Amino acid sequence: MQIEVKINGVLKKLETSPGERLLDLLRRKGYKSVKRGCEEGECGACSIILEGKLVKSCLIFAPQVSGHSIITLEGLSPKGELHPIQRAFLEEGAVQCGFCTPGMILAAKVLLDKNPHPSEKEIKEAISGNLCRCTGYVKIVKAIKRVGETLNKNV
Repeated sequence: MQIEVKINGVLKKLETSPGERLLDLLRRKGYKSVKRGCEEGECGACSIILEGKLVKSCLIFAPQVSGHSIITLEGLSPKGELHPIQRAFLEEGAVQCGFCTPGMILAAKVLLDKNPHPSEKEIKEAISGNLCRCTGYVKIVKAIKRVGETLNKNV
């Protein structure tokens, strides 16, 4: 079957089967930031933004996104320049192995789009669906807080 979905601002017509997971379709189409982790919706490695909400692509069948808009990490820097959240993650050392990083960054984007001045508690809640085995979250929270403070100066 064919679906139409806007991925990172570009309308795509994609072939899929009724039972194919969105995770598998995206990886097959080259969106490598969408990671295959637990495949049970627990780790957040496969997170994407669907219509402004953070969702786990391993829990969604590809046909369910037909007619909708999704954003992957690749969509945050279409011209090759780092998004401010990506830059903050690098500068704060919030990236180690990088496996959880795409999901963490997308979780931060959803939070900061809704609340550009989040508290530490709100940041921790926003990333709670994304597991990191390397950093201990301290630098991740610091990076997100830094972006919020930068946005705060510009408002």
